[in-house]
Parts: sequence; C-alpha cells; structure tokens
Amino acid sequence: MSLENYLITLSVMLLSHVGLGLDTIIVAGVLILIGLVIIMVVGALLFLLPAAIIAGIVWFLTANEVYAGIAFLIIAIISLTRRK
Repeated sequence: MSLENYLITLSVMLLSHVGLGLDTIIVAGVLILIGLVIIMVVGALLFLLPAAIIAGIVWFLTANEVYAGIAFLIIAIISLTRRK
C-alpha cells in the first residue's frame, strides 16, 4: 500500500470515527462550490452594474438598442481597464 492510499484510508477512518462520513464531506464540498459560484456571479453583476445603468439611460433617451449596447461596451471596457 502506498503512502497516499494509506493517508486517504486513515483520514476516512478518522472522519468516520468522528461522525463525518464521506457523504458529509461531499455535501460540504458541493455547498462550498455553490457558494463560490454565487459570490462570483454577484461580483460580476456588481462589476457590470454601472455599464448597465448607463446603457439603460442611453436606451431610455434614444430608444435605440445599438446605442445602448455600444454605451454598455464602452463603460464595461473603461471599468475593466480602471479596475485595480
């Protein structure tokens, strides 16, 4: 038995002795991944919020989707280049 297999077996035995089975570890891992995805989506939405507001104002004033899209892209690019 290699050292890696021994350590895996030992850690599973210790966790099952404590009451944490493999299913609990998998569920915790999935919940952590879901939390990270939610944090990334919220961060992207906050990053694009100024561009969306400007695009909404341009669309409201001109009623032209092309101008609104161009405004969105310009503000998004400016935000991306000025980001630290």
